[in-house]
Amino acid sequence: MSDLLALTEPGSVAAGFSAQWTDRYTHAVMDTFGPPQRVLVRGEGCYVWDADGKRYLDLLAGIAVNALGHAHPTLTAAISAQLGTLGHVSNFFGTPTQIALAESLLRLAQAPDGSRVFLTNSGTEALEAAFKMTRRVGPGRVLALEGAFHGRSMGALALTHKQAYREPFEPLPGGVEHVAFGDTTALDEAFSPAAVAERGPVVALVVEPLQGEAGVRPLPPGYLAHARRLTSDAGALLILDEVQTGVGRTGSWFAYQHPEIGGGIVPDVVTLAKGLGGGFPVGAVIAYGERAATLLGRGQHGSTFGGNPVAAAAALATLGVIERDGLLGQVHDVGALLREEIELCGSPLVREVRGRGLLLAVVLNAPVAAQVAAQALEAGFVMNPVAPDAVRLAPPLILTAEQAREVAGFFATLSLPTEPADVPTEGETR
Repeated sequence: MSDLLALTEPGSVAAGFSAQWTDRYTHAVMDTFGPPQRVLVRGEGCYVWDADGKRYLDLLAGIAVNALGHAHPTLTAAISAQLGTLGHVSNFFGTPTQIALAESLLRLAQAPDGSRVFLTNSGTEALEAAFKMTRRVGPGRVLALEGAFHGRSMGALALTHKQAYREPFEPLPGGVEHVAFGDTTALDEAFSPAAVAERGPVVALVVEPLQGEAGVRPLPPGYLAHARRLTSDAGALLILDEVQTGVGRTGSWFAYQHPEIGGGIVPDVVTLAKGLGGGFPVGAVIAYGERAATLLGRGQHGSTFGGNPVAAAAALATLGVIERDGLLGQVHDVGALLREEIELCGSPLVREVRGRGLLLAVVLNAPVAAQVAAQALEAGFVMNPVAPDAVRLAPPLILTAEQAREVAGFFATLSLPTEPADVPTEGETR
């Protein structure tokens, strides 16, 4: 333990320690993620340090998790204070932090009377709960989109589209159909009388307003409004997966609240996690209105740790700092600056930047995203090759304009990679 404590001291430099920790990792940790790119020991603000003392600008934030960056004083104080008072009690009892968090989420979601919240530990668990809610609507089909990623557990995996994730674990829970991404004609067909007669009614549509792992692909304007009309007419649930896009990531509390994305709709269910706890594991299901809120009754779902006092305190602190410090506006402004600076950086590799707020993908003119991410790591930037030709940027919401310009400067000096890089272009976790 002493060597680990030494590594976490500010300013500590322990040359060669990364190799030692990586070797220990390969002998102790199950090989589901591959070898770690670096062994990180400390973070502060938007920066992290590895075991050899090298500093990196963190443009991934634990895959859109560390909304307030690393070691934020308000967040760490809230977690410490709550753990020093009441850590865990089970859901046979209520706690003030649990209740206050549910109330805060309903307020931010502008949810109607009768709405309720179920608290979880992760995005996958939130999707599992939402998937179970679809079964309570009645027998029928659940629609998801091609390119969708909704998690790794069996129900969430059934909603996920990528065959490489699905195939090793089939048969998955049935009744799920995937329709073409952003294609309203394909959606119309799935709800058509002919499809209902042949394949049964649609009971739910599950969509991400921006598909994260598919390369940060926003749904086209008008799609969610069209989906809302179809689901309402069919008596089906409209479930929005905002695990990655929620909690201010796009410059609004929820991505669907942008008029050009959501068109003013009110969904039936929204799932959250990732940034909600600022790095502490917590997720949520927001059920809008009495119908959705009562689909899961007593004894039909549960969670030992879901909504525990410490997780709820972390989430309340995260939401509070975002409001207090005006981070929604900062995400909008710095995200727009980051996008513009990269698009104008003059690199022949950069084709476009897509996304919203501080969830962006730098789309490249060649399938060299893994090599670009490897070069970035060497240069002191953590970013994610989310697709062969796209690098994902999801930094802390506290990213500054100066830091955004540093990122653009990296892309401006980027050389065309010629050697393969051993960096995965997939593998989001929830």
